[in-house]
Amino acid sequence: MKKSRNGKGEKRILEETIERLANRRKTPPVVFVILLLLYLILSVVVRMTSVSDSTVILGGAPVPVNTLTGVFSTVSNLCLILTVVLGGTKGFVASLVILLTSYPMLIISIFFHGNYRSIPGLFVNLLTIVAITVIFLNNKKVERYQIKLREQATTDLLTGLPNFFASTELISELIKEHKPFAAVTINISGINSINNTVGYDMGNKVFIEFASRWRQIANEGLSDTLDFISRISGDEFSLIIRHSSDKDIVNTIRLYEEALTRKITIEGYDFSLTGSFGYAVFPSDADNLDSLISYSNLAMREVKRLNNGDPVLRITPELMNTQDKLIIENKVRDALENDLIYFNLQPQFDMSHKLRGFEVLARMKDIEGNIIRPDEFIPAAERLGLISSIDLTVHKKATAFFSSLLRKTGADLTLSLNVSVKHMMKSDFMDEIKKLVRESGIPARQLEIEITESILIESAEKASRNLAELREMGIKIAIDDFGTGYSSLSYLNSFPSDILKIDKSFIDDMNTSATSQKYVEAIISLAHVMDLKVIAEGVEEEEQLETLGRINCDYIQGFIWGKPLSAEEAEALVTGSV
Repeated sequence: MKKSRNGKGEKRILEETIERLANRRKTPPVVFVILLLLYLILSVVVRMTSVSDSTVILGGAPVPVNTLTGVFSTVSNLCLILTVVLGGTKGFVASLVILLTSYPMLIISIFFHGNYRSIPGLFVNLLTIVAITVIFLNNKKVERYQIKLREQATTDLLTGLPNFFASTELISELIKEHKPFAAVTINISGINSINNTVGYDMGNKVFIEFASRWRQIANEGLSDTLDFISRISGDEFSLIIRHSSDKDIVNTIRLYEEALTRKITIEGYDFSLTGSFGYAVFPSDADNLDSLISYSNLAMREVKRLNNGDPVLRITPELMNTQDKLIIENKVRDALENDLIYFNLQPQFDMSHKLRGFEVLARMKDIEGNIIRPDEFIPAAERLGLISSIDLTVHKKATAFFSSLLRKTGADLTLSLNVSVKHMMKSDFMDEIKKLVRESGIPARQLEIEITESILIESAEKASRNLAELREMGIKIAIDDFGTGYSSLSYLNSFPSDILKIDKSFIDDMNTSATSQKYVEAIISLAHVMDLKVIAEGVEEEEQLETLGRINCDYIQGFIWGKPLSAEEAEALVTGSV
């Protein structure tokens, strides 16, 4: 492979990036200029006050000016000490030169002008030179320790390669500069076998040998890309590739793979290693550090799982989806453990804009306080078998609030609770609902259980028993998203229900599609024939509202009159309407 024309220069930039991130922040040059100017000004003041016989008034009493000489002298020397502390070698040299050049002027003042008041200045300067020298030498010793610690913090002790810290810092820097690159995770196979057969010392030597090959590729520009190789831990490595195309990435990975699989001979033993290379590209695959590393790890594990002879794989949308699902599932568990499940309330109105009540909507935050969308966490909770726990958590919080609201306002409103299929099919579902009614004190007639059509299909017999028992208690039944599932009017006729909710997708198309409008009108007419009320979901436009009024819809729910509200906002709405 041809040698990169810019390889060494660009690799030097990568090294400088790590150096800059690892080093402590340097003092701006302007600070040195200010300190030195202040010293020079104070030195002039010291000389003027030392020969002055005038007085100044301090605290109402006259004070000879020359008695203030020591104060100005101390402050000026402190400026030099600070210059050394903040400026290192440059600050020390500048301070030393200033102090040494002041000696001839002091000697002339004493011996040729008879100004014996300057004699203490000789000793003060000498002591200051000793002080700044001691400070400088001590700082150099500290800097040597810092360099050693910095190297240990950014370098893998066994291979001499940069370590995980150096790798992640460089990734963060490249992301900040929005430079495209690939993050490659490499897992080495064969090291454990070497350790078990000829010992860990030999395994370490093998590590050092192939790491040396990789360092040569990265440092000498042997690839067509700009590479940064580091050891993460154990038999796992990271490769950062600056590139212009996916072909560049694959070619570079193949180069590192060839260097790894090439026979290694140490002390008469021949060793062969293989590797699994998974990678993700910034910004097309992921736009943050955690996702890049996570995706490249996932791709690497998929290479090992497939074991199909191709050791290189870029993250795929399918794998990303799997990873994202796992992340959301973990957040669902965390949310339940840390009480991060909460609720919003979306108002429902009749066609005269009178408040009917609220639908309770489950909401969730993660540990960092980020809101997780319902279409992400609800399917995850269903997969984990935790949807019933979320339902119950939301129901308890919402009914406690609603009970308090009714006591404060005496409003005649309905609270609609969504129930999932799995929750309704639980053997203790009815016990939970009865306990909820009993503990909240809400009249059953002011509660509504909202189910989807799928319940009517999947578990008809059990659903029918539970629905009948709910209605006997006085709780209303609403069928959500009607028209999107597979239920028929015969199902509706067989199951006890009070409300049909028309799905938003039909409302969206109602004013642009004659078919959709006729469909909505037919649902409303048939529902009324069956003595059911109808709620139109997702109403957002005035034209939709007018059409629904004309075809005798009973209630609407949507952003046109009310977005989902917090408990406080819902209480304010009710207070203003009663």
